[in-house]
Amino acid sequence: AYGGTPGTGPFADIARAALTEAGIPILRPRLAGHDQGVCTVLVEPSGERSFIAIEGADGIVSDADLEGLPLRPSDWLLLSGYALAYRRSREALTRWLPAKCRRGRLVFDPAPLVARLAPETLQAALSAALWVTANGAEAAVITGLRDPAQAAEALAEGRVGGGAVVRVGAEGCWLATPGAPARHLPGHPARAVDTNGAGDAHIGAFIAMLAKGEAPERAAAIANVAAAISTETEGPATAPELATVLRVMGAAPPAEPIHTEEPR
Repeated sequence: AYGGTPGTGPFADIARAALTEAGIPILRPRLAGHDQGVCTVLVEPSGERSFIAIEGADGIVSDADLEGLPLRPSDWLLLSGYALAYRRSREALTRWLPAKCRRGRLVFDPAPLVARLAPETLQAALSAALWVTANGAEAAVITGLRDPAQAAEALAEGRVGGGAVVRVGAEGCWLATPGAPARHLPGHPARAVDTNGAGDAHIGAFIAMLAKGEAPERAAAIANVAAAISTETEGPATAPELATVLRVMGAAPPAEPIHTEEPR
């Protein structure tokens, strides 16, 4: 489900149609007079990317908006650093995180704007997160550690029942849980044509597997393969289905979780 602010206008219509097609419900009403934000991505032949982003309705969040979200204890939440960087959303989120999300099932993705986050806002997100998942550059900004294994261990510290994932592109990722050395999970070979969205595919697959009850190490291994496959198709939203990932891995499907309430 999408918990951000949907807008009105041509870009908002595109976003809404894409969410609807993917079966993703929108939890909040549309904000009149504000179109959705736009992110222009420049992809070099080497795969390196640059982002030029401007927020729209998605960058407007109030205390009332957050209080009105129909959240349940079993829900997994993904918080993007983009939302924490935008002027008209960061203050409400900074207040909400300690009060509502402390050590819940919150996954924090610091995103490329992490260096611009106010210290108190970044700390609120880090304190509330059960898991932190970042690429190597983002992890280095937060921890000051360029070694991804060390950065993962530092980010995992104190996250009882959770930990940290530091993605290192084609090399896979480092997974760390509190009090244990970081483990390297190798990447999956791919003929990459567009790396845009690979990190998002990795994060989504990792959360989906945790929600199914998979162990973090298996969840991260599946996420590595999902991210690799996503780079073989042009476009930012090319995450594969689970059946495709498992077929590539030659693995059995994960056990279905036992639900005590309707999943979403």
